[in-house]
Amino acid sequence: MKKVIIMGCGRTGGQLANILDAAGHNVTVLDVDAYSFRRLSPQYKGKATVCNGIDPESLIKAGITETEVFIAVTQGDNRNIMAAQMAKHIFNVPRVICRIYDPLRQEIFQTLGLETLSPTTIFAEILKKRVEG
Repeated sequence: MKKVIIMGCGRTGGQLANILDAAGHNVTVLDVDAYSFRRLSPQYKGKATVCNGIDPESLIKAGITETEVFIAVTQGDNRNIMAAQMAKHIFNVPRVICRIYDPLRQEIFQTLGLETLSPTTIFAEILKKRVEG
């Protein structure tokens, strides 16, 4: 069981929180809008905290100093990058994963040591395989 913070409770963040919580992980979800927490299932046992994810005091209150995995999946690349860098370099979270839509930015920040995923690139590869298959 890992202690996980997910920044962003949109479609991806909400779904991920539900899956990880159901698997027994200790999950905290952060979002700037409490309405986003409607995506969490009624069985969700984790925490849901309203905060922007780039405020150090809010992150400390959310438990980042004990977190093993920090995942940034808001709609904004810049916010995801900033929060991921804070988690990795300020709070020394062992594993930090960051979604970046822009493939060029994704490559740049990957070379700087962030674990990044670009849904744009992933989906393009899936489509390529469908075209070729």
